[in-house]
Amino acid sequence: MIKLIIAEDIQPIMRRYQKILEKDREIEVVAAVQSGYEAVLMAGMHKPDVVLMDIEMESRTSGLDAAKQILHHFPDTKIVILTVYEDDDTVFKAFQLGVSDYMLKNSNPAEILTCVKDAYYGRSPIRPVIAEKIRTEFQRIYKSEESLLYCLRIMTELTQTELTILDLLHKGYSRQQICELRYVEMSTVKTQIHAILKKFNKTSMTEVLSLLDEMNVFDYLHNVKKIDGMKKP
Repeated sequence: MIKLIIAEDIQPIMRRYQKILEKDREIEVVAAVQSGYEAVLMAGMHKPDVVLMDIEMESRTSGLDAAKQILHHFPDTKIVILTVYEDDDTVFKAFQLGVSDYMLKNSNPAEILTCVKDAYYGRSPIRPVIAEKIRTEFQRIYKSEESLLYCLRIMTELTQTELTILDLLHKGYSRQQICELRYVEMSTVKTQIHAILKKFNKTSMTEVLSLLDEMNVFDYLHNVKKIDGMKKP
């Protein structure tokens, strides 16, 4: 028998799952609860094989919080999260915790039974919709890493003076203030800024600074010696 717990705070939905699942001879519903807290308690008492876990119960993340606790203490338990809509962030957070699958609350009886059994037997498929989410996330990560490497490569091509100018602009200094701090003419600062723009292939310093902020490049570089030398212009 597949020992199963249902955690769902909306009673009509809970009863619907119970009715569907209890008809199957392979499944025993050992508990039906309405909060993440109760789900954790019942998991400790019954050590279920599968838990159908609603995400939002007593709080917006109670299902994920309960799943984390259950998987910590009973790593062999299979958890299927229940959700009203396919929110990418929520789905990825759930998979990062180690859940086996997720299921829309309006799934038909056949889909509910299949999902529970697939989770139990460790054969939860990478459905097309999940594969697309994973593919999109990998593309996002790749582009982010690619941009970071691109920025760091260009930063290594900047001279010490250009790095200093860039750092001061990032800190909010105006061009006139930079001239006064560095005891140089405005034409010199303009030439140095032009060189920075050329290396980044940008038309404005706003674009350059936005790109570096997006990649958190300054946070990284301020931890290395090269930037330490420019803290006191």
